[in-house]
Amino acid sequence: MMRRRTTLLTGCTALALALGATACGSGDPVAAGGGDKALSGQTVTVAGVWSGSEQKNFQKVLDAFSEKTGAKTQFVSTGDNVSTVVGSKIEGGNAPDVVMVPQVGVLQQFAENGWLQPLSGTTRSAVDANYAPVWKTYGSVDGTLYGLYFKAAHKSTVWYSPEALTQAGVKPPTTYDEMLQAGHTVSDSGLAAFSVAGQDGWTLTDWFENIYLSQAGPEKYDALAAHKLKWTDASVVEALTTLGKLFKDKQLLAGGQKEALNTDFPGSVEKVFGPKPEAGMVYEGDFVAGVAKDQFGRVIGQDANFFPFPAVGGGEAPVVSGGDAAVVLKDGKNAKAGMALLEYLATPEAAAVWAEAGGFLSPNKKLDLASYGDDVTRATAKSLVDAGDSVRFDMSDQAPAAFGGTKGAGEWKLLQDFLRDPSDPKATAAELEAAAAKAYKG
Repeated sequence: MMRRRTTLLTGCTALALALGATACGSGDPVAAGGGDKALSGQTVTVAGVWSGSEQKNFQKVLDAFSEKTGAKTQFVSTGDNVSTVVGSKIEGGNAPDVVMVPQVGVLQQFAENGWLQPLSGTTRSAVDANYAPVWKTYGSVDGTLYGLYFKAAHKSTVWYSPEALTQAGVKPPTTYDEMLQAGHTVSDSGLAAFSVAGQDGWTLTDWFENIYLSQAGPEKYDALAAHKLKWTDASVVEALTTLGKLFKDKQLLAGGQKEALNTDFPGSVEKVFGPKPEAGMVYEGDFVAGVAKDQFGRVIGQDANFFPFPAVGGGEAPVVSGGDAAVVLKDGKNAKAGMALLEYLATPEAAAVWAEAGGFLSPNKKLDLASYGDDVTRATAKSLVDAGDSVRFDMSDQAPAAFGGTKGAGEWKLLQDFLRDPSDPKATAAELEAAAAKAYKG
């Protein structure tokens, strides 16, 4: 069994008191279970979107925190609509202490509503020491750090069946055009090239974001994410045109556009890694590996692997990320203990707990890559950390939810419409701009 890395940051704060005197001064590692149980009798309530295996694995992190500090923890699953659920709990006088926020836009909304406590000096120091500055930027509002990014997603990975590519005689491509060419070769060998989860609009935003970041560059990406650049800009039309080449090519899409629109994310993974494969490749984040492994028994690195999303149009290969930021609510009944939890989550030890359990990437560059359970996960984690400040957060997650995060509306729906009919990128760009202008104004 892999030995858990337990080296902690030093600092004489609430967490140091909770974890015992060895967390201060000497800088010696704190053994699992150490500490003086300074938070005994207190309960920290944590709300987040996770369910199933993600919730189970996060509970292992919470249990490690309890073992050190004596605090009890309670996890409340919010479902996808974190903002509405947390808002109603605050109004009802039942606010959680900590919320794991999955979208930058929601974190900003919480801060603007006055719901959040600025993070402690210990957590700020840990972020400065252990994270690329971009993660501090995404966790801050008006220069104040409110969010600690504990779990990240690497959304620039294209997953493939090694058997399918080997049979077709193709190697993982390094450019977008090569990827489409490889797709045609795979298709000629009897399988469709790509399984696309068009039923879930968020997957289509991820396709667009990778193309746009590589083709238009990070400055325009940032401007579009903040709606300082209009969606009618020529760079958006160009990216839609590039994406449309894939969408309109029936040889590349498993089942064509109609079937893609009826395929959800787990179904798209099944079409590549399930018992009856229909496609050789599926684009989505590192979390594809968890579905391929847990639901279809694939051995990651042997019969399921990935290549980085390739460079588009002479640009750099993109690194798009998502992530869940821990925030502390002012109205929580035990916000002080909640802040101690964040100080723990900022340590490589906390990240190692979930890394060893699987289905997790950490933006914490001090986490020993040996904590991850397989070479493929180590490779994706290293790619994310090595990207440093070139990482860009998922654009739709930075937008107001009405535009970037609502089923059947905004960007999700308009890109589904574009998948159905990609013949007029300029008209789609105009529709996206109209929806964005309304949402950002609101």
